Amino acid sequence: MHKPMFAPARWGARWGAIVLIGAGMAGCAGTGSRLAGMVTPYKVDVVQGNFISREQVQMLQPGMGRQQVREILGTPLMVSVFHSDRWEYVFTLKRPDVEVQTRKLTVFFKDNVMERVEGDEMPTEAEFVASLSTKVSKPKVPQLEATEAQLARFPKAEPAAEPAAAPALPPATSYPPLESPRR
Repeated sequence: MHKPMFAPARWGARWGAIVLIGAGMAGCAGTGSRLAGMVTPYKVDVVQGNFISREQVQMLQPGMGRQQVREILGTPLMVSVFHSDRWEYVFTLKRPDVEVQTRKLTVFFKDNVMERVEGDEMPTEAEFVASLSTKVSKPKVPQLEATEAQLARFPKAEPAAEPAAAPALPPATSYPPLESPRR
């Protein structure tokens, strides 16, 4: 006899419970918008390519071989089959709520020797690290003091009478053992 992979009745009950809970939450005044405001998706930083600093570009000298250039700049992001005489280095950093950073650098070769470099002005390592810092917004702190008008709405509490002092117990002179005796 063949058994079904899942029981449709169980799935129906589960989906019914999920719909019922969702409808109940939606029925509460403002709960849906508050819940949607609390739940925000995580936005990831997207980094593509090699970051190349001004210091690295300054190390490049005409006449260097391809391996020397690769040791300084890393593996190029794009090497065209149709343009084997140049390497393309592209760096892109996409972060939430920050302008996208894109920088391009092209290294030209002639007879497997570096001829020249063209591209964007590269930042120093210190400038790049400084550009990564983001403004951290300070949380809004609610006012913690009540105004006189707010305090007037509440009845004034009578000072509590001091309870009668309980008779002081004499200090214990012997203490129970920390471990039970072994038998």
